[in-house]
Amino acid sequence: MSVSISRTATLAKEALNFRAAREKMIASNIANADTPYYRPRDIRFSDYLSAKKADIMSENKDTLGLAQTDGKHIPLQKSLSTAKPVTFFRDGHMARNDGNSVDIDVETTELSKNSIMFKALISAIKKDSMIYKSVIEASTKLS
Repeated sequence: MSVSISRTATLAKEALNFRAAREKMIASNIANADTPYYRPRDIRFSDYLSAKKADIMSENKDTLGLAQTDGKHIPLQKSLSTAKPVTFFRDGHMARNDGNSVDIDVETTELSKNSIMFKALISAIKKDSMIYKSVIEASTKLS
């Protein structure tokens, strides 16, 4: 069982993991800009993240969970969503003579947008943790 400070922190952690995966995929596209017949790939995780958000935010923390007393017991399936991140080929651009359709301008733009979103998530996580820090500091001044 993992300890979670807040539900939003858990959701932000999931979003950070997928932003990191998208950055690797875009970097791979840039690295293969000169590879013949290479098609740029991307990852779409908005549907997955929406399902994950619904899953995390709808959890009832006040209920008693089931105990699995034997390893042979069937584990409780908490998540009913079957959504997964979708990897797809980004083929909106004309292929060159060698069949490669990577557009460096598009890839660097997508990398910049992803980086901005990653930094915004980091900032949100920091602000979320500052709330708890201020509460702890305020409680030490009371005694």
